[in-house]
Amino acid sequence: MKSQRPIAADEEHRVLQFRPRNPAHSLGLKADVPAPTHHESTAPEPLDLSRYEREREEPDDFRHRMLANIAAFAFTVALTAIGIWLAMSIADLRKTQDCLMMGRRDCARITTQQY
Repeated sequence: MKSQRPIAADEEHRVLQFRPRNPAHSLGLKADVPAPTHHESTAPEPLDLSRYEREREEPDDFRHRMLANIAAFAFTVALTAIGIWLAMSIADLRKTQDCLMMGRRDCARITTQQY
């Protein structure tokens, strides 16, 4: 059986030149500075996150942040402990149920107290 491939025309295989957009132009604003051409050199923008920083109206409240972090940590520890306890309880109930399903009568746990 022949494989059917579409016939490609020469005009489908074109290499398009990449032209970067002017940031002010892409926002719909008029740029004061013309777009750089290929022979002009521009200063590179810094590669850190400082350009995204904003001035805050109020300073950070580090005490409140630390208390919130401690509360979140305590909640996570409590949730983890409850999850472990629940998993162990389910495993214990499954063992007891398996014992009873086998027809055994000595499945109950007997705890002894030592004085």
